Amino acid sequence: MQQSKQNLKYIFFDFCAAAIAWTFFYSFRKLYIEPIKFGYEIPLSFDRTFYFALIILPLFWIFLHLLSGYYKTPYRKSRLQELGQTLLTTMLGVTIIFFVFILDDWVGTYKQYYMLYLTLFLLQFSFTYIPRLIITTRTNKRVHNRKLWFNTIIIGSNKKALKLLEEVESQKISSGLRFVGFVYVDKQEHYLLDKHLPNLGEISEIKEIIAAHKIEEIVIAIESREHCKIKNIINKLQGTKVLIKVIPDMYDILIGKVRMSSIFGMPLIEINHNIMPVWQQHGKRFLDVFLSILAIIILLPVYIGLVIGVKLSSPGPVLYSHFRVGRNGNPFKIYKFRSMVVDAEKNGPALSSKSDNRVTKFGRFLRKTRLDEIPQFFNVIKGDMSLVGPRPERQFFIDQIIQKAPHYVHLLSVRPGITSWGQVKYGYAENVDQMIERLKYDIIYIENRSLFIDFKIMIYTIKIVFQGKGL
Repeated sequence: MQQSKQNLKYIFFDFCAAAIAWTFFYSFRKLYIEPIKFGYEIPLSFDRTFYFALIILPLFWIFLHLLSGYYKTPYRKSRLQELGQTLLTTMLGVTIIFFVFILDDWVGTYKQYYMLYLTLFLLQFSFTYIPRLIITTRTNKRVHNRKLWFNTIIIGSNKKALKLLEEVESQKISSGLRFVGFVYVDKQEHYLLDKHLPNLGEISEIKEIIAAHKIEEIVIAIESREHCKIKNIINKLQGTKVLIKVIPDMYDILIGKVRMSSIFGMPLIEINHNIMPVWQQHGKRFLDVFLSILAIIILLPVYIGLVIGVKLSSPGPVLYSHFRVGRNGNPFKIYKFRSMVVDAEKNGPALSSKSDNRVTKFGRFLRKTRLDEIPQFFNVIKGDMSLVGPRPERQFFIDQIIQKAPHYVHLLSVRPGITSWGQVKYGYAENVDQMIERLKYDIIYIENRSLFIDFKIMIYTIKIVFQGKGL
């Protein structure tokens, strides 16, 4: 709730900044540029164009700031990073406005073009950055003075955890961490933190603890002997929206894992699997919808041909659908052109193989060319899937995979895709072991995803379709 209120402050002042900047800029054009054009003084009047732009331009700026990711983290902003981000976003926005609205303006010399651009830039930047600087400075001061804090728990219960607690509480300038308790990893009769913080329970109950205590941050402070369990801890935290940090050891520091983000805060490693910049995340979703609609229109004759082919190949419905698990573990109904005989899974879920006699002759063509997947463009438009992402699985198989590879849960942090690096690199999996083998490629994709990587995977997928190497 407090994050929403903080964001509303930024959005309100950004909206006002855009409106005020446009008003001053419009007045500048009327009072300085137009008299040069007409040769006499022009009275300042606000026409319909001014009022139209007064509504549209602030919304444009809010949208641009949203794409830049500025509103994603309303707290813990760095004023230096904020300065750089505001400069870049303002430069981009002013350039767009200049080429769309101002380039056709009559000017006496090209110096006046430069003056118009510079004036709009200075006005927009000044009125945007000054309120931001004031809000951020006041917020950081409240954090440093322990008037604003973030509910935090420690995972760990002994020497490292106690040292962390003592160091945080002894800081003259607060980093905003307010410890409400600790969670233990190994059950013991007594814990060093018992005298300092409430024992909230064990690691297996972590999601319930986070919800009950409205936890915003977690610091993992486990002993060296417990480091083998850190993978399990991270898996348990998958799907939560808390900020996760780990106390680094000297090895982490020497290999460059530790990044200094605050002069006064402790050196901690922030675990962040979402490495794709916010503007790329929005761009990815836009491209998903745009390219899916485009593909459906272009492939309409192919859809019609495949409908006829499936109908003639064997009796039964054209489409096959069942539930698979998507982002954050939410189930959704996936659609495919039917490539198997009806009731192929009457004895329960079963993966297909190259010699599977349940696959029809036409179905083999569909699977080799991956054309059985193209109804999933509708899943992409609905938001259940993306064009590129780990292939979604059924809960039946996920339960088996997690027994052998608990880190599979990391795949559920993103939208599943029609195609993936694992699919391109490894192809269809015929059993759970092959699913696990393919898993490493999908995890590497998640840790390195970008629009560039997505385009490469789509290009290779198209190549596989035309070469008929889907099986």
